[in-house]
Amino acid sequence: MYFLVLGTDHAGKAKVRAETRASHRTFLRSPGGHRVKVHLGGPTLTVDGQEMNGTLLVVEAEDIAAVADFMADDPYSRAGLFKSIEIRPWSWSLGAPEGSPHDMATAS
Repeated sequence: MYFLVLGTDHAGKAKVRAETRASHRTFLRSPGGHRVKVHLGGPTLTVDGQEMNGTLLVVEAEDIAAVADFMADDPYSRAGLFKSIEIRPWSWSLGAPEGSPHDMATAS
């Protein structure tokens, strides 16, 4: 299953984000014992596009509990960056990875 993850930063935590960004990015690429695959991700931005204020991820996992455990171990979470984390099951249609059940190119 795919999931959309939206983490919203606490206000005034830009320094925490900067200090933990490298370890966060490493974790997304190598999640250790977590059975979660990150397909895409990036920071959300303020309306003027000048500052990062959150994180958006599209992940694949067996269930929502696996994603919650994964996010709890994320360096951003461990550092207290996130004010909230929302995890939603997601149906990937447009732009789905080639060969996935939702790949429009292979759908009949």
